[in-house]
Amino acid sequence: MKKIISLFIVVVLFCSCNEYQKALKSEDVAVKFDLATKMYDAGKYNKAIRLFEQIAPSYRGKPQAEKLFYMFSQSYFKTKQYYLAGYQFESFVSGYPKSEKLEEAAFLGAKSYSMLSPVYSLDQTETNKSLDKLQTFIDAYPNSTYLAEANAIVQTLSGKIQKKVYENAKGYHTVTEYKAAIVALDNFVADYPGTPYKEDALFYKFDSAYQLAINSIPSKMEERLNAAKVAQSSLMKFNAETKYKKEAAAMLARIEKDLQKFTK
Repeated sequence: MKKIISLFIVVVLFCSCNEYQKALKSEDVAVKFDLATKMYDAGKYNKAIRLFEQIAPSYRGKPQAEKLFYMFSQSYFKTKQYYLAGYQFESFVSGYPKSEKLEEAAFLGAKSYSMLSPVYSLDQTETNKSLDKLQTFIDAYPNSTYLAEANAIVQTLSGKIQKKVYENAKGYHTVTEYKAAIVALDNFVADYPGTPYKEDALFYKFDSAYQLAINSIPSKMEERLNAAKVAQSSLMKFNAETKYKKEAAAMLARIEKDLQKFTK
C-alpha cells in the first residue's frame, strides 16, 4: 500500500513538473496565466513569478491584468523580494486606483520598503525613504485597518534613525572631541525631544562639558565649570533618579571643589 501511495505521489509530481515546464515554453499566455494562478494559490510563489514575468507585458490593459499584477506583487512580497515587491505594488496603486485591493497594495508597498531598512549603523537612505512611503500611506488612509501596523513600523524605523544620530553624536565623546560632542548631543536632544536616548544624551553632554572644564587652562576653567553645572542640572531635572546619579554626583562634587578656587 505504501509503495502504491509513493508511486502515486511521484506520478503527480512528475505530471505537475511536466505541466509547468510546458507552460514555461508555451506561447499561449492564457495557459501561462491559468497555471501561474494555480501556482500562486498553492503558495508556489517562485514558480508563479517566472510565469508572471513572461506574460505581464502582454496583459497590460486587459480585464485580467488587475488580478495578475496583484498576484505578481504579492508573489514578490511572499518571497521576500522586497525591492521588486515595493515597485510592483506602487505600479499597481497607480495603475488601478479603483481597485478593492488599493489600500492593501498601498500599505504592502510601503511595508516592502521598510523591509529594506538596514541596521542602524549603516547608511539610512532606505529607512528615510520607507518613512516617507509610510507617511504617504498614513496621510492617504487615516482610518485604515493597517494604521496600527503602519504606525508601529514608523516607530521602529524612527527609533533606528534616532539611534544612528545618537551614536554619531556620542562618538565625538568617545574620541574625546568634547566640544563637538556637546554641540552634537545638544542638537540631538533638540531634534528628538521625546527620544528614549535623551537621558544618555544629557549625561554624555554633561560628561563632555565636565571633561572639557577640568582639563581647561585656568583662564577658561571657571566658565566651563559653570557650563558643566548647567549640564548636570539639565540631567537631574530630566530624571532626578537617573542611572547616572552616582557618577553625576561625584562629578558635581569635583566641579564645586574646583570652583572654590575662583571665589577667593
